[in-house]
Amino acid sequence: MSAQITLPFEAPIAELETKLHELESFSNEQDIDVSHEINRMKEKIEQTRMDIYANLSAWQKVQVARHPDRPYTQDYINTMTTDFVEIHGDRIHRDDRAIIGGFAKIDGKKVMILGSQKGRDTKSNVECNFGCAHPEGYRKALRLMKLADKFGIPIISLIDTKGAYAGLESEERHIAEAIAVNLRECFNITVPIICVIIGEGGSGGALGIGIGNRILMLEHAYYSVISPEGCAAILRKDRAYSDQAAEALKITGPDLIKLKLADEVIPEPKGGAHTHLAQAADNLKTAILKNLAELSGKSKEEIMQDRYDKFRAMGEFEGSVE
Repeated sequence: MSAQITLPFEAPIAELETKLHELESFSNEQDIDVSHEINRMKEKIEQTRMDIYANLSAWQKVQVARHPDRPYTQDYINTMTTDFVEIHGDRIHRDDRAIIGGFAKIDGKKVMILGSQKGRDTKSNVECNFGCAHPEGYRKALRLMKLADKFGIPIISLIDTKGAYAGLESEERHIAEAIAVNLRECFNITVPIICVIIGEGGSGGALGIGIGNRILMLEHAYYSVISPEGCAAILRKDRAYSDQAAEALKITGPDLIKLKLADEVIPEPKGGAHTHLAQAADNLKTAILKNLAELSGKSKEEIMQDRYDKFRAMGEFEGSVE
């Protein structure tokens, strides 16, 4: 984990925590009992945190989704699954560490779990290419999904990427084709697919592993065709308008549910998932198991039709243009 990082809107919390530290130091140095004041200060900090996080703007949620300490796919795998067996490589080019996955159990239920993976430091970020997958990453993901389909095991896809890698190597190995094939082939998977945006859900990079029967989102995650900075740079020629772009793009859970692009928002611990991994993982596990239970009684044909109908309904509207 990195050193404690304070996001801009968390300044009031940081100020109170500094005062708390000073009060505790004073109590220890002077051997004076100020436990009552310390408890009051702790309560005030928690209340301030709750008030701030209950009213985050879209841009502030983007900042939380990008927090360096935010749990990644490997963290959730380690915390909420057992018997994880990682599967490597796409059997064509190499093993792309920007996407990881394998067989696991959640409360004894067999699943295939896969997802985007970022790094915590320079070395791991380079290894994971900052969570931006190459074509072989999407081909590995598809190999894992087809393997799960073969054995009748449901698929859990955890999404946290700014987007697919758009460099020369990706173009040489056909990144657009790799994502397009995933989109097509996921509609032919006969087992339930639960997709969860756990952090950033960026563009086609997210869609490449984001075709599912259920699209869930953590409370402070976002899902967007373009980053707010990219949108602001294109439309306003200035990234300083990123906060306005984030609001206009409708990229947070409640807006996406209204647009029928997401199905459920999973609550996070107050202060974000990075403040309490165990609680965040438990909330995620509960939501996954609930949605798998809802899909468990459907036949293969119903599972496929459910997924197809879900995505065909996106973007529908009624009315006329005069």
